[in-house]
Amino acid sequence: MEQIKELNKAKLADITKNGRVVLEFSADWCPDCRFLDPFMPEIEKDFADSKFYQIDRDGSVDIAKEMNIMGIPSFVVYQDGAEIGRLVNKDRKTKDEVESFLRSLD
Repeated sequence: MEQIKELNKAKLADITKNGRVVLEFSADWCPDCRFLDPFMPEIEKDFADSKFYQIDRDGSVDIAKEMNIMGIPSFVVYQDGAEIGRLVNKDRKTKDEVESFLRSLD
């Protein structure tokens, strides 16, 4: 998973323009975000057709606000430049919840 410290509109457009892209908004200090860390490699393997990016919410506050990302960890999924789904709230997420969400987009 590629990590992005500062996401802006231009970078967002660039990384989401081709294929399926999963953005995980996260922060180093967030215990619920760190809870997911051990599962993310497995989730990425299970959804190998998607490109995953971990976005540092603190370094990307402006775009996070613009995208209405108020809680973390949160996931936003794009297909060929268009947003196709979001799992955005402040609740801790399990591997099963994330995978069920990603499966629901197919």
